[in-house]
Amino acid sequence: MARFVKIYPQNPNEKEISKIVETLRDGGIIIYPTDTVYGLGCDITKSRALERIAQIKGIKLEKANFSFVCSDLSNLSDYVKQIDTSTFKILKRSLPGPYTFILPGNNNLPKEFKKKTTVGIRVPDNNIALEIVRRLGNPIISTSIHDEDEVLEYSTDPELIFEKWQHLVDIVIDGGYGDNIPSTIIDLSGPEPVVVREGKGDPDIL
Repeated sequence: MARFVKIYPQNPNEKEISKIVETLRDGGIIIYPTDTVYGLGCDITKSRALERIAQIKGIKLEKANFSFVCSDLSNLSDYVKQIDTSTFKILKRSLPGPYTFILPGNNNLPKEFKKKTTVGIRVPDNNIALEIVRRLGNPIISTSIHDEDEVLEYSTDPELIFEKWQHLVDIVIDGGYGDNIPSTIIDLSGPEPVVVREGKGDPDIL
């Protein structure tokens, strides 16, 4: 059964963050707050954890469109081909923020994503998420938690999330109520930016 951990975004508890990072390094799965909906995440380098997330979501890992959650733009070049100045300016202007940017992936992608030509990059404006990734030292793979119930669509109450997911994940972080609007997805991998999904982030940022 998962641990239920209360963390305050204004001042994330260092001890708790360390335990969460330890769990991720051990191949654990967490549910954590972002600046949009609550996310399901694991360490990008842990194959078994990636498989578990794909299983939970009921999809094949190689077909999954997971986002890479980074703490800032400094480790972009680890997974993304060199980008031009105008693309970098869009990223700099928008992040941290409620956006997922699709960028051309490079040869360093984890083996599970080798067949992919693009990667979705997220830098959420949420202290808890950013602190976890910072401490971990590499991105976490992330996908949003989604309800089967059309009316709810995205769970926002951490206690209800815990009730539903406690036997599937290792830690559920209560970082306060989440949002129920997902990130705006913008594809920057082609010659012109394309808004793939309009969400919380204003697409006029382009």
